[in-house]
Amino acid sequence: MIAINPIKTWLFVIFLPLILALVGCALPDKAARPASYDFGPGPLAVAASDRRAPLPALTLAEVQASPALSSPAMLYRLLYADAQHLQAYALSRWSMTPAELLRQRLADTLGQRRALLSPEGGAPAGTATLRLSLEEFSQLFDSPQQSRGLLRLRATLSQSGPAGDRVLAQRSIIVQRPAPSADAPGGVRALSAATDAAAEELLGWLAQNGY
Repeated sequence: MIAINPIKTWLFVIFLPLILALVGCALPDKAARPASYDFGPGPLAVAASDRRAPLPALTLAEVQASPALSSPAMLYRLLYADAQHLQAYALSRWSMTPAELLRQRLADTLGQRRALLSPEGGAPAGTATLRLSLEEFSQLFDSPQQSRGLLRLRATLSQSGPAGDRVLAQRSIIVQRPAPSADAPGGVRALSAATDAAAEELLGWLAQNGY
């Protein structure tokens, strides 16, 4: 018969939870999932009615994007190390693709004083179409402690006619906004602010062209 040492048994009972806790900390967290971000809930109430005459109706096409922006990955560049290396956060991502986020926010802004039409809805003849091409949507790190959000897009305003589409105007928009922190949440805030600024710039540009 094997003799049981009560002191060793007592020590084993005391230290077993500690050992298990340490082992648990060393193992990867299989349940860890990427945090999902967007630009916030959007308008929380119906805007007060605007007594100004409504602006002309506009067809807002789907936003086109470069292949690097075709997924919900949240991208960044370390300018101080290698500006050509586009990287993605492992545990942070957008709730949809950047192009979809951009179109959603622009629809909220551009649709305040005008009817926004879908390309598939059969817009009346002569209705102008706004097409956007998103070229860059990333967080730029100037140093490990400092970063900013960069949005770069090309806007094209065209009008359909018997002879096909006629380009009315075209413009490149580049907006940068500082990030409040050098991490993924800071990048979200910076790119959200950059998107809002780009929407306001688009509003002014459309007004200059009669829309």
